[in-house]
Amino acid sequence: MCTKKLLIITLTLIISLACSLFSGVSDQMTVEAANAIPSAVETVTIEETDTDTATSTVSEQGNAFEGYNLFVPINTQEVYLMDNDGTVVHSWDTEYPPGNSVYFLENGKLLYTGRVGSRKEAAFNQDGAGGIVQLIDWDGNITWEYEYSSDTHCQHHDAEFLPNGPGDTDDTVLMIAWQYKTEAEALAAGRDPSLLAEGELWPGSVIEVDMDGQIVWEWHAWDHLVQDYDVTKANYGVVAEHPDLIDLNAVAINAADWMHSNAVDYNAELGQIVLSVHSFSEIWVIDHSTTTAEAAGHTGGNSYMGGDLLYRWGNPQTYDAGTAADQQLFHQHDAEWIGAGLPGEGDILIFNNGMRRPDGEYSSIVEIVTPVSVDGSYPLPPGSAYVPDEPVWIYTADPPTDFYARSISGVQRLPNGNMLTCHGGEGHFFEVTPSGETVSMTPRKTSHPRRIPVSLTLFTCQNETCTITL
Repeated sequence: MCTKKLLIITLTLIISLACSLFSGVSDQMTVEAANAIPSAVETVTIEETDTDTATSTVSEQGNAFEGYNLFVPINTQEVYLMDNDGTVVHSWDTEYPPGNSVYFLENGKLLYTGRVGSRKEAAFNQDGAGGIVQLIDWDGNITWEYEYSSDTHCQHHDAEFLPNGPGDTDDTVLMIAWQYKTEAEALAAGRDPSLLAEGELWPGSVIEVDMDGQIVWEWHAWDHLVQDYDVTKANYGVVAEHPDLIDLNAVAINAADWMHSNAVDYNAELGQIVLSVHSFSEIWVIDHSTTTAEAAGHTGGNSYMGGDLLYRWGNPQTYDAGTAADQQLFHQHDAEWIGAGLPGEGDILIFNNGMRRPDGEYSSIVEIVTPVSVDGSYPLPPGSAYVPDEPVWIYTADPPTDFYARSISGVQRLPNGNMLTCHGGEGHFFEVTPSGETVSMTPRKTSHPRRIPVSLTLFTCQNETCTITL
C-alpha cells in the first residue's frame, strides 16, 4: 500500500492541480467555520516592473470571480462544495482520505485520488502517496475506480481526466506514479552510490488507464536517463549534449523519491503532457502521441523524439546549461497550461514555492510563454538553456516574504483573468487580480482550489442547497 496528503480544488472547467496541505497540519475545518470571510478589506500597495511583476497585500472581496469552490480538507474523507460567502452547499463522503487531488468534471462527477493505506504500512511512505483513483457521482456513488498500489509501484499526488469521445467508455485517466528500483538496478544505471542512502530508488512514471481498468499507455523516466558519473555503467554520456534526457545524478538528493513529481496536466491541442518535478525545480513536457513502445524509446510520435523530454524549464543546471544564477523555479507545484478561451491561453502557470531561494524564501506565481512551434517542437540552440529568460507575469507579496508556502499549494487562471491561489501550509485560498491586487477568500484548512462558475449548467443552487441538472 501507499499513502499520504491532500488537495483542494475549485473549478472553472479547467481541470488541474492547485494546492495542498502539509500532512502534519491537523484538520480544524467544520461547516460552521465556513463563514469566516471578510466582506471587504483595504487595498494597499501595488507595484509593477518592466517584467510585469505585481506585488500587493490585500484588496476587496467584491473583485472575486463568482462561483463555487470544491475542496477536501486533509486527514478527512469529505469533499465540500462551498460558495464564495463560505456556505457549504453540497458535500461528498469518500471511502479514503485524500491522496492529494480532487476535480469536478464536466460530466458532473468527481475525479478523486485516495490514500489507500496508512503511511506506516506503505511501501512508498512518502508525502503525496495515494494509490487509488475514483470517479464519484453527485450522490456519492463510486462509478469507476482503479487501484495502482503495490510493493513495486504507487500512484501519487495527481491525476488528469481525458474525455476522449462522445461516450463515457472512451474516457481515460492519466496518473503519476512511482516505480520501485533496487539498489543494484540503480547502480547499474549509473547512480552515484553516495545518493542511495535508502538503498532503493523510485523513478517517476505516467500511466493512462481506460474505463475497463486497462493501462493503455505509459511513460517511464527510467527509459530516458543520462549520467556522466561512471563510464562503465549504462546511460553514460555528456549531460550537456542531452537536454532531452534526465541526469540520474543531477540533483544531490539521496532519498529514494529523487524526482517527487507532484502535478500532471494535458494539452489536447498539442498532444503533450506537462509534469511538475519538485526535486529538479523544473517542469518537463513529454509527447503523448506516442505508442507505449515509442514512449520507451527515443523516436516516434508527433515529435519524432519518442518519450524523451520535449521541453524543460526552471533550472538549467540539471542539464549543464546554466548556473545557480539561472535557476528560476524553487521546488514548485501545480504546473498547468492555461485553458482555451482564458486570458493567457496556452501559457503555463506555476506555483513557485520558493524553498531554498537564494534571495530569501518566498513564494510567487509565475506565468511563462513557452517557445513552442506550430509543429509542437521546442527549438533549442546547442549549449543553451530553454527560454523564456523570465516569466511574462509574476506575483509576489509586498514584502515577498509575507507570502511563503514551503510546500504543496497551487494556482488556477479564472475567466476574468484572476488567479485563484492556495497557500497549502496555512490552508487558505484567495484570488490575485492581473494588476496584483489580492482578493481574500477563506482561511480554511483545505488544499488545491478550483472555481466552478455560476454559469455552469451542471447544477443549480438555491437556499444553500445544490442539485445536479444533468
